[in-house]
Amino acid sequence: MTLSVDNIHVSFGDLAAVAGVSFTAAEGEIIGLLGPSGCGKSTLLRVISGLIVPDQGRVMWDGVDLMGVPVHKRGFGFMFQDGQLFSHKSVAANIEYGLPKRRFSRVERDARVAELLKLVGLEGYQNRNVTLLSGGEKQRVALARALAPAPRVLLLDEPLSALDRELRERLALDLRGILRSTGTTAVFVTHDQDEAFTVCDRVAVMMGGKVLQLDIPERLWRHPATAQVAEFLGYEAVLSQDPFHGYAPCDFEVVETLPAEGADTLARQLGQIDHHGDPVDRSVLAALTQQPRAQGEPEQLAGTVMDKLFQSGRAIARVSVPAVGELTAALPSGLSVAQGDGVRLIRVAQ
Repeated sequence: MTLSVDNIHVSFGDLAAVAGVSFTAAEGEIIGLLGPSGCGKSTLLRVISGLIVPDQGRVMWDGVDLMGVPVHKRGFGFMFQDGQLFSHKSVAANIEYGLPKRRFSRVERDARVAELLKLVGLEGYQNRNVTLLSGGEKQRVALARALAPAPRVLLLDEPLSALDRELRERLALDLRGILRSTGTTAVFVTHDQDEAFTVCDRVAVMMGGKVLQLDIPERLWRHPATAQVAEFLGYEAVLSQDPFHGYAPCDFEVVETLPAEGADTLARQLGQIDHHGDPVDRSVLAALTQQPRAQGEPEQLAGTVMDKLFQSGRAIARVSVPAVGELTAALPSGLSVAQGDGVRLIRVAQ
């Protein structure tokens, strides 16, 4: 069973919201649509659900064209950012809302609710009023409701974005585990890179209504196809666009401090500055950094410390590097640097 999205185009007046997007999701696969606000990802999700009719293109399930099939007959589930729970109903009543009474007996509905509450970590919450739940608990109820009828595909539109950072990170892990354990095919929309990389098997980076790159998280992060993708993912220095070459945050580690003249000498040796001390052209540096190095020889850069700070449990330095720009570099324990210090950096992640 495969979900196929084929050459979807959607325009609102002169605005091309989605422009020629195609992808497939295998049974049980979680596809992420990642991009900034206004890139077309939520519009595309609504096309898949049937809420928006595209100007061009098709959505298919297992080879069957779904264009013209109404929303309620596609067998797809939808989970929204705010959960959209019924505040006047209990947790159990919210979850069983999607279970038709003509197909499920009272006993079967109760058993399904209990099964789903256990799955989402809310065992015993059946009779609670949803207004008394925390934000994370409400989203778990919303997920259970979306999974109740065992949808062919679950469509998730920024389901974690309203939660605080710590809760988002925890629920992202739980969400992936739940979708994998149920074998649910899913399309997950988010603007948060960490969420997409945690939850999804493959991630499509969208901008301007187009998919710029679709790949597994590891390859997407390590091998962004274009400078635009790299910059969106957080790359700090893009040296050239074709072929792409750039540096990711904390690719480098500060290995030693240098006097000013030592830093200039190293920068000249590494081809970062010319004999006048001026930065070389970035494309020249890109070509230099792509040259094969002797086995075990690390890629090096020289720069000047602009600032140091502590983020995400580690000490880092902001370093101004000639011909490159500013980079973040990890500071190993025991190495002290100050603003204005010359430093030698070694690339530690390839």
